Amino acid sequence: MASFVTEVLASSGKLEKEDLSSKISKMSRKVEDTKDKVCDMMNKRYSDFLPSLQSSETLMGHVDEVSKEMEGLKNCIENEVQQNIHVAVVEYAKLKQQLEKNTDIISILGHLKDFHNAMEEFNKALLEKKYVDAANLLEKARLSVDSLKSSQLPLLSALSSELTVQRENLVYHLGDEWRRLVIWTLPSSKEPAGLKSFLKVELKLSVSCSKDSEPRPLALLCNVLKAMAIQGELHNKIKLFSQVLLKNMLKPLVMYPSLSTTVIEQQEEGIVLALQCLEETHKERSTPAQVYSKLLLVLYTLHSHLLDICIGDKKLSMILGELIWEDISQCIIHECLLYSIPTNSSQLEKYSTVIKETEEFEKSLKEMEYLQGDSTDLLKYARDVNCHFASKKCRDVIVAARTLMTSKMHNTVKITPDSRLCLPKLPASGLDKKKENCKEEVTMENSKQLSAWSLCLPACRISESVQQLMELALSTLCEAVGSSTQCALQLFFTVRNIFQLFYDVVPTYHKENLLRFPHLAAIQHNNCMYLAHYLLTLGHHFRAHLPEPLCEGVATFVDMVPGFRKLGAQCFLAQLNVQRAELLERLSTAHKFCNLDDGENYIAASKAVRQVIHQLKQLGTVWQEVLPVTIYCKAMGNLLNTAIAEIISKIMMLEDISSEDGEHLHTLCQTITEEGPLVFTPLAEENKNEKYQEEVSLYVKKWSMFKELVIVLRANLQEIVDRWADAKGPLAMEFTSSEVKSLIRALFQNTERRAVALTKIK
Repeated sequence: MASFVTEVLASSGKLEKEDLSSKISKMSRKVEDTKDKVCDMMNKRYSDFLPSLQSSETLMGHVDEVSKEMEGLKNCIENEVQQNIHVAVVEYAKLKQQLEKNTDIISILGHLKDFHNAMEEFNKALLEKKYVDAANLLEKARLSVDSLKSSQLPLLSALSSELTVQRENLVYHLGDEWRRLVIWTLPSSKEPAGLKSFLKVELKLSVSCSKDSEPRPLALLCNVLKAMAIQGELHNKIKLFSQVLLKNMLKPLVMYPSLSTTVIEQQEEGIVLALQCLEETHKERSTPAQVYSKLLLVLYTLHSHLLDICIGDKKLSMILGELIWEDISQCIIHECLLYSIPTNSSQLEKYSTVIKETEEFEKSLKEMEYLQGDSTDLLKYARDVNCHFASKKCRDVIVAARTLMTSKMHNTVKITPDSRLCLPKLPASGLDKKKENCKEEVTMENSKQLSAWSLCLPACRISESVQQLMELALSTLCEAVGSSTQCALQLFFTVRNIFQLFYDVVPTYHKENLLRFPHLAAIQHNNCMYLAHYLLTLGHHFRAHLPEPLCEGVATFVDMVPGFRKLGAQCFLAQLNVQRAELLERLSTAHKFCNLDDGENYIAASKAVRQVIHQLKQLGTVWQEVLPVTIYCKAMGNLLNTAIAEIISKIMMLEDISSEDGEHLHTLCQTITEEGPLVFTPLAEENKNEKYQEEVSLYVKKWSMFKELVIVLRANLQEIVDRWADAKGPLAMEFTSSEVKSLIRALFQNTERRAVALTKIK
């Protein structure tokens, strides 16, 4: 009867549901019980650190059994639910919800199991120095912990802490292995950087076997590096290694010509790379070939014994190359290639050897996989030699020009009309031949020719540095002839910059001295006129031999000529103003030339006149043979004219001149008329200056007026009237009637004779 009822209930599905419900309840209790035991065991293992290896293994087996039973029950329920879904949707939903909860718990237990197994195997791998396996197991444990983060287990913090501790333990072991395999010997940080300090640099690579039982260091190194890569520590380690390598080995080899590398192979200890000074050299820079050979020795040794290891899809040499190439290539460029660029265009053809050496250097680096790609900054720099030659040449020219401009100006050379610039002989162009033919035709047609002195500089003295500056400009323009268009343009405009630099720098740099010393002001005037003279034709001489667009009229310096002429004139005029001010200052001590019958007043006036003459003579000595004769005479005439104009003005202002005053004034003025012409000594030979001393009136505007005043100061009324000669005499040519009348009133008492004389002055 019972079996019949059972069959009926089973056929209706009710018994099966009741049986499943009881099974799930039992399973839930079993799962919760298992979870508690597992968590307790894990807590003791990783939090309380109690030895429970045997119980943990039993629990793990228990977890596996429960997992299998759970899987079978899950399949049964899913099939039953699908068959009877129209009957018991609500009941099965509750059962499935409880089942999913149990499934999540089983998943957590699985992750805990995976973490525990990974950590156990990690410890074994670490002891056996299987660093790659240890790193992978640690990564597996990390994934298990990450999967448990959503469960919010109290145990999670202990697991995370354990994971961090073990990771740091692995990193420490890897670092320790790296330090034993790659050993640096470096100079003290307190020691100043220099050749002697770098002689202490040494790199030891332990590549020999130490014991049969231990793995070969090369295999161990590979194991260590791959483990570092898995843990994300490799890049930082190689980056630090590259920085030390660059600073203490590669860059010093480039910078110090006498520094070289020695490779010592020691059977027990490994390979040793050491820096040494084989022989003292006085060279400031190494040649590119020397630098390349030294660097290749180091990089080849590192590749053979350290870097020929694949990490993922990259070799270690490629990783190191990416880190050091930019720095080492820039160091080679600025410390070696820059100084190997020729300073003369005739040497450019020989530079192809350096380009080939650079190509071979990069080819060797690519074979060792330090370099990737076809074009690099190093090779590009070497191939652009024409551009760099022009840049270097321009820079050197500007530096040399500035040195000349800031040198002392008083070292002078004599310039004569026969002086010529040593213009180079340039290859004849079609334009030159055409001009020669035209010149011959004109010569045949015109019998009259210009004088040999036409367009020549007058005799004077200029600064030696300015002559050298012009020679520097000529040599730079010669370099531009036959060069590429870009190079020629750079060189030509550098020459223009030289002259522009002179225009800007010299007046500023020597400003105080140009105002203080008349000698330097005269030299600066001549310097500017000298440069302006040659700038007129400098571009014309080279233009036909330069590439386009320079040959089409761009190559000219004519536009700079007015500026230089103005600069020289302004400098000298400023000095003349200083000298004028000094002359007027001296004459101001003469008490306006009044009351000269007083002994003190006469002495003061006489001293002032003597000081003026002395100052003019001193200037004459300073400017003698420095200034061109015409400029010298104009300058001295201008200053003498300033002095006598001031004296004339002071005398004309006197309202009463006694006979004694008149005699004293005549004496003082006579001194000037006698000694004034003697300041005109433009030439060193005394017998050649008479001509210029006789032509004083050509350079001193008021000289004739002054001489007439001297005559009037001692003349009687009739002589004055005779020199007036009804406004046609020499006195009338220099003074107005009112000025003459004023002089008569000051010199003579009011008498009938004076009144008659005044009536005749009209």
